[in-house]
This record gives sequence, C-alpha cells and structure tokens, in this order.
Amino acid sequence: MLGPVVAWDAAGQPVGLKGPRHRAVLGRLIVARGRVVPAARLVDDLWLDPPDGALSAVRTFVASLRRALEPERAPRTPARLLVTEGPGYALRTDAVDAWRFEDAVGAALPPGELLSQLAKALALWRGPAYADFAEEGWAQAERSRLTELRLRAVERQAEAQLALGLAGEAVPELDAHVTEHPWREEGWRLLALALYRTGQQGDALAVLRRARSLLVDQLGIDPTTALSRLETDILNQADHLEAVSVWEAATAAYGRVGPRARLESTVGLLRSLAVTGGGGLEEARRHRLAAVTAAEELGDADLTARVIGAYDVPAIWTRSDDDAQAAAIVAAAERALPRQQHPATRARLLATIALESRGSRAPRAAEAAREAEEIARGLDDPGLLAFALNGVFMQSCRRAGLAPQRDAIGAELVALSQRHGLVTYEVLGHLVRLQSLSALNDFRTADDAAAAADALAARHELPLVAVFTGWYRAMRLDTEAAYCEAAALLDGAGMPGLSVGLLPLALACLRLRHAAPVPDVDYGPYEPWVRPLVLLSQERRTEALAALQKAPEPEPGLLLEALWCLTAHAARELGDEQQLERARAALTPAAAELAAGSGLLSLGAVADYL
Repeated sequence: MLGPVVAWDAAGQPVGLKGPRHRAVLGRLIVARGRVVPAARLVDDLWLDPPDGALSAVRTFVASLRRALEPERAPRTPARLLVTEGPGYALRTDAVDAWRFEDAVGAALPPGELLSQLAKALALWRGPAYADFAEEGWAQAERSRLTELRLRAVERQAEAQLALGLAGEAVPELDAHVTEHPWREEGWRLLALALYRTGQQGDALAVLRRARSLLVDQLGIDPTTALSRLETDILNQADHLEAVSVWEAATAAYGRVGPRARLESTVGLLRSLAVTGGGGLEEARRHRLAAVTAAEELGDADLTARVIGAYDVPAIWTRSDDDAQAAAIVAAAERALPRQQHPATRARLLATIALESRGSRAPRAAEAAREAEEIARGLDDPGLLAFALNGVFMQSCRRAGLAPQRDAIGAELVALSQRHGLVTYEVLGHLVRLQSLSALNDFRTADDAAAAADALAARHELPLVAVFTGWYRAMRLDTEAAYCEAAALLDGAGMPGLSVGLLPLALACLRLRHAAPVPDVDYGPYEPWVRPLVLLSQERRTEALAALQKAPEPEPGLLLEALWCLTAHAARELGDEQQLERARAALTPAAAELAAGSGLLSLGAVADYL
C-alpha cells in the first residue's frame, strides 16, 4: 500500500490484479484491517453513481482477486485470503507493507536495533500511500495516517542516530525533512541539536531562527517551549547538550588503542552484532574476514589465531550464508593452526574449521570437530566446550539417522550453559533439541524446547531465534498459509543460506504429501532434488527421469533425509531401480525417524519411503 496498490507472491513476483476497481476492492479491504466490508458498502465506495449490476460487478472483482491471490487453490474449495463472511468480504493476511511499517515505527527497541529497523521500514515506501486512490474518500484517512507515521519515522531515525553519536549522519535527512515539512517542530529541534553536536553552533542557532520565522510569519503559530528552550541552552552551551553517549565515549577510546587491541575488540563487537540479526548479522559477516586478513598482515600468528577463534557465534543452520568467505576463514585457520601450541587456542581454531565447513563431506571437517571436542573436554573452560560442541553438531549431519546424537549434543549444551550462564549456547541447545526431537517424533518435548528458546530470546534480545521457532510452529500447523507467514520472518534476517529456496521447498513437500502437483518455481539450492517432481507433475516423464539421474547425492545437512525422500518418491514414480536402491541405502539408518530433522518442514515418516 506504500505507493500504488500492488501485490507480490511468495517468490516476490508481481501478482496481476487487473484493473483499477480490482485494486480498489483490495485496497478498501486492507483499510478495513480484517473486518468485514459489506458488499453494498463496496459498491458505494467504488462508484459515485452506482450503475445497474454494480453488485454483480463487485462479486466479479472479488472472484478475479481470489484467482490472482490464490492461483493454486483447488476449484470449489473455500478461499483463505479473501473470504466471504455474512453480507460482505474480508481480507485475512498480515502481509501488508503498511502494517509492517506501522509496527516498526512504534517499536520500543535500543537505538542500534531501532535504526536498522527504521531503515528497512522507510525502504518499503514506493511513493505516497495508496497513490492511485488519492481522491477516494475511503482511502483519505488512511493516507493521512500513514503520511504522519512516515514523518514520525524520519524523526525517530534521527533520534536513534543522535543517541548513537551519529549526529553528522542525521543532518542531511533532517534538513530535507524540515524543508519539505516546515510545520514539523520536532524536525527543527532535532536538526538544530544535530548541528550543535557536530560543532556547528552558529548553524544550529540559524536553524532555530529560520524555524521561528516560518512558524510565525507563514503559519501564524508560535514555536513550542521545546524550541525556545533549546535556543537558550545552545546560547548558554548547556552541559546536557554535550552529553556524550557511552557509544561515543567508547568510539573515541577505541581510536586511541593500538591495532592489535583494536582488532581483538572488533571481533568482540562483531560477535555481539551477529546475534542481533538482520543488518547486524550481515555487517558482522562482512567485516569478519577483513579483521582476519588484517591480523594476518600484521604477521602475528598468535593474534591471528585469537581473532579467528574469538568469533564463537552459535550456529544452528547447516548451509553456509557465504561459501567463499567460509572457505577463506577455514584456510586462514588452517594456516594459523601449525604455529599455535596453546590447547585452548588450537581448539578454537579447530572448532572454527568444523563450523565453517558445514555441508562438507571432507573428512578433515569431522576430524577437526572431534579434536576440538577432545581438547575442550580436557580443559576447565565451559565456553570453549560449548563452542566445540557446536562444531560437533555442525558435522553431525553427514549421514541419515543421526537425530539421537544431535539431541544428546543439544541436551548437553543446555545443561552446560545453564550451569555457567552461557545464554546464547543455551538457546542453541534448545534449537538443536527442537530439530532432533522433530525427527524423533517427540513434538511435546520439542514444543517445550521452542518455548524455552523463545523465553530466553525475549529476555536477552535475540531476534533471530524467532525465525527458527516460527518456522517450527509453521511445520506443526503444516499449511501453506503458515509457511508463508514463517517466510516473512526471514525478510531482512541476513541468513541467505537458510532463506534461499526454503519456502518453495516447504510448499513442495506439503504438496507432495497431499498428492498435489508440485509447482514450477525457483527452488534455489534444492532445485536438483525437486525438479524431477515438477516435471512429473507436468507429465514430462522422460525429462523427469533425466533430471533424477542427473541429481547429485544430497549434501550433508539438516535436510538430508528430506532430500533423499524426494529422490525416493521420484524414483518410485519413474521406476528407477538404481536410484531407489541408492535412496534405500541412504535412508535405512533413519527408518525410525521422520524426515523432519530440520525443524522447519516435514515429509512424514521415513519408513513410508522405505
């Protein structure tokens, strides 16, 4: 709604909404925020002078919208999104940019998180809200409300920047803001304060004088006491205006330390950023390799090893977000290892190798995990043991049927972390158990693990946890709507290794289990194992057989059993005995499990495929 009224599907492709009155019906239902709008009211909103047959036309518009919004809904089955209730219609969805924007603007978050969230929220705007319905009475109140929210978002963004010591970055946006909206007194106040904090006292006073002139001379209103008080404080150079935030003080001190101490402290910051999700995780990933490279360039082997091993961020997903960077980190760790004799540092390097080699079949990765664990168990260092166990977990998906071992790792992580206050590793342990218990068909205990992870995440501001628990609950509901809602949690999460192809794969698995056609969409990294089923759905058996025979062996990871089950199903349908035998051999160790070890999607009992 933040621009012309448009819709996209789960893959981000535009949905054809036909003409302006179709879009008007959709927009009007969204303005109602899930409430029923009587069909007669829609007629009045769409036409000043309704023609004969207007009510039938509305029904036609609704039917067309239903086909566009739910193209794969079977004939004569009830609509899930645009529903009929009583005398009218309602739209049942939360996937509306305007509502997400509203939530972001009203969020009570620390300045760093708020700044990141507001940047994403403001990027949702494609023009004035409901741009193609500016003159429609039903849209005007909502347009005004959203416009006011957008102005408030710009000001909250500036407040967060000032709190973080980023006054210089706030000035250009605020200057444009007050130029376009001169009645925004809060905008003038923030601009003057930002200028003062960047050492431009004269410009700050000039801004306040300009604000007073515009307000009095052009708008006929007197400035609030907040503006007058700020002018007095600037003239007196009041101490509270110079209040330096903790962040600013730390940044100033950081600039005075030597390069070695700076590199080690940088890794500590990156480690903290990584668990905040979204932009924080992406920034941590982007700067981590640079820190390692800088350490190597200093020629200090011990420093390099510490910089590499200090990034002990818990990892739960078995596909890398950046394969090239992971390979570079592994190579740097291998270079540092021969020159490092300290047991704890060696264990950290080995654990790093195991973690960053996720999805690898190379024996070296599993060897590194085992050696790191062996060293860690011989030292009195709970944090090191938790890091090493994370590496062991990452290498525990090399064949099917290892859910019991992963559950044991998760249980040990929880117990260890609870004894020693290792919050992020306690969360990791609960998530590992959530996944393994899903494979073991113990959903009651898995539910408890999800609830425990969510409680810790809420207490310690760990937003990425909700991605995994949200997807787990979607798997439990096992509907297309639930999976689509879960996919929204991945927006901006900064985890491409998890997000790319996951929603199409989950929906394909759901379709397969319900004997429905598998859609022809982009399955990302899972394409080789889904493509034969897509071709089978299209009755292209020769091409499906060729695709099946070309598909590689599934990579080690939490989706290993699920991908082998897809292979088994396609091989059975196509009568490919060789592929059936390969799948049987791979899946037999998991005969007592569900193909649900990811905790994100399920293909049911492995025994059914055997």
